[in-house]
Amino acid sequence: MKKTVIAGLLGALAIGLLAVVVSLVVFDSLAQPALAAQLFGREPKKEDKTRVLTGKVMDNGDNPLPNAVVYLTNTRDHSVKTYIVSGEGTYRFPALQPTIDYEVYAQYNKRRSHTKTVSQFDNRQQVYIDLKIDTKGETQ
Repeated sequence: MKKTVIAGLLGALAIGLLAVVVSLVVFDSLAQPALAAQLFGREPKKEDKTRVLTGKVMDNGDNPLPNAVVYLTNTRDHSVKTYIVSGEGTYRFPALQPTIDYEVYAQYNKRRSHTKTVSQFDNRQQVYIDLKIDTKGETQ
């Protein structure tokens, strides 16, 4: 009878010890997001791989052109985003996909800048492009 009781206690102790080990493994895996994602079927949060395009719209004398409109064209699907520049002449297009080329130009009082390209082969996270508009010359 003593052997049965001891065997039962040892069995219960082994099960308890196994539960503690499993708990520690699961807890440790939660500290590692990729492993936790595998255990619970969720993808780990990916880093933000998008880019930001910023710049200034200026005349030939480097004076800002407030209220100029900047046009950004996605060359893959030809969608266009616009931005009305600030009083300082600055513009900003966030969340650009790094695998797509973009074309950007500005327009002010029926005159426009040259078109510049943001290439998918340019690996900068932040791209800065100044756009100049000849406010005295002929329309381009």
